[in-house]
Amino acid sequence: MRHWVSLNGTLLAAEEARVSVFDAGFMQGIGLFETMRAYDGRIFRLQPHLDRLVNSARVLGWSVLPEPDDLEENVRQVVSATPAADTRVRLTVTTGSLHAEASDTPQLTVVATASPLEKHPDELYTQGVSVVISATRQNPTDPTNGHKTTSYFARLAALRAAHKQAAFEALWFTPDGFLAEGSISSVFVVRDEQLLTPPLDTPVLPGITRATLMEFAVALDIPVRELPLTLDDLRASEEMFLTNSMMEVLPVVRIAREPIGNEKIGETTRKLAVAYTELVNQECVGE
Repeated sequence: MRHWVSLNGTLLAAEEARVSVFDAGFMQGIGLFETMRAYDGRIFRLQPHLDRLVNSARVLGWSVLPEPDDLEENVRQVVSATPAADTRVRLTVTTGSLHAEASDTPQLTVVATASPLEKHPDELYTQGVSVVISATRQNPTDPTNGHKTTSYFARLAALRAAHKQAAFEALWFTPDGFLAEGSISSVFVVRDEQLLTPPLDTPVLPGITRATLMEFAVALDIPVRELPLTLDDLRASEEMFLTNSMMEVLPVVRIAREPIGNEKIGETTRKLAVAYTELVNQECVGE
């Protein structure tokens, strides 16, 4: 299957797409990205993804902010050109070339790509996964925390270390010992019939799936709270699961070799997973 790229609004075959070697994303790692999932050619919760990227550019002090309509056009171009029923969509925006003249108007680089989604094996959802604790700590003073930046090496290094231990994900904690998030996911636990997750000011990324699941919890009369969580809190929980746009709702049954609850997928996790699938079907699948 041919892969397509939308580069600054122009649809190109992937092998024809070019970005300047002087681009700030390449030279300085200055960039933001969103990873989205399209079902039947329809992107789930596109607007919140675009809003998050633009807000991050604003908070991080970019001199030129991305235009949401332009971002949406880039994304829709590649989704329309990719016939797969289930698609992984990546939108990347950098602050553009560092080689421009001082008098030139700064031009962002906007790249959207789409490819058929490689789904996680079904047994991960029926049997649950293991996680480990990252050796690297979440730095509360890092101004990029809570933003989806392209400076992603530390996260990927922690994730690779987790995979070497036969774990699916690495959980990040603050220097004070409070849970933040996974390398590529938001984290929830269920304890005493309550859904718990770290507060945004931990800091953690304001996940789109995270927010959706919290909405569901309220609708399903499941008490939901944002509060600091320690490793002991996780060990004492009855259920745990991870979320992001690709994995949706993924149950966790072990931290390293320690079981979570009865080491089986819990009822609250099941309810929320079903509710998420139903919402996707309503918003994206079919007419």
